Amino acid sequence: MNDEFLISEIEDNTAIITINRPPVNPLNSQVFKELSDVFRELDEDDRVKAIILTGSGEKAFVAGADINEMAGLDLVGINKMNKVSRSVYTQIENSTKPVIAAINGLALGGGFELALACDLRICSEKAKFAFPEVGLGIIPGGGGTQRLQKIVGQGIAKELLYFGEMFDAFRAQELHIVNKVVPVNEVLSAAKEWAAKLTQKPPIALQMMKVAVNAGSNTDIETGLTIESSCFGNAFSTEDRKEGLTAFVEKRKPVYSGR
Repeated sequence: MNDEFLISEIEDNTAIITINRPPVNPLNSQVFKELSDVFRELDEDDRVKAIILTGSGEKAFVAGADINEMAGLDLVGINKMNKVSRSVYTQIENSTKPVIAAINGLALGGGFELALACDLRICSEKAKFAFPEVGLGIIPGGGGTQRLQKIVGQGIAKELLYFGEMFDAFRAQELHIVNKVVPVNEVLSAAKEWAAKLTQKPPIALQMMKVAVNAGSNTDIETGLTIESSCFGNAFSTEDRKEGLTAFVEKRKPVYSGR
């Protein structure tokens, strides 16, 4: 994968994608294109069982969109960029592989939205979060107003969005925005540890759980239960289900094939 702003590597069935636009890794049209391309490739790569998304350096995960690019766009241009960014966040959210955000520093605006599109979030104790768009006379346009409220509730979401103030890693954990807070130099290693555990799980079962949670969160309880039932049936029909149950009976560690 030869990209201008992404560094991609695969270690032990885990893909590590690093956004590399130092010092603060802002998102522009090219970054979105590269993210879309790499996630499409990873979804089709059977070697990859989990994905880690992070930023280069210790200062920022992603400190928002590239304001210099945005400032030069008219309404048609900004709507086009917004359409692209929204589709990439949704693509990441719906990836067939579990995605862990390793948040090594600032996660602001579009960077915060990028983290929210991931399944799991581990952050540095020095990480900071904000949706500062209101101070620029705009609002989040990549799903921030929608994904945030699903995690923290409408009242807290409005507080964070309306005031646009920065908050630290520990409040993010308190609000369930991040799953885990670790020292600065342990963010990537903690993400790799979680990814390693996920690579040992049956991949189709993980995929079906992800579909059930994501799709179910956007509908009523009865429809959600129907979605869950369908996903349950899909997982139950796999060879991995047979292996898992057989290994349990035989008191041994299962070896999953992804079929």
